[in-house]
Amino acid sequence: MAETRASQSNSREWTSDQVEQLRQLAGGNTPVGVMSIKLGRSEAAIRSKAHAEGISLAPANRPPYGDMR
Repeated sequence: MAETRASQSNSREWTSDQVEQLRQLAGGNTPVGVMSIKLGRSEAAIRSKAHAEGISLAPANRPPYGDMR
């Protein structure tokens, strides 16, 4: 019998600190690729967790990385 995708992956649980960091990075308009590096997770994992937690990854109406003046 074939294994399910979840059991085949090398998934690991998200800690509350990582979820909070995800919220902060998303709130700071950080690109998903950069979040991936900072959190050590794939872009797909970040998008999935953000969706599950109700965290918007859509860019805010401002430049990336905050005010660049």
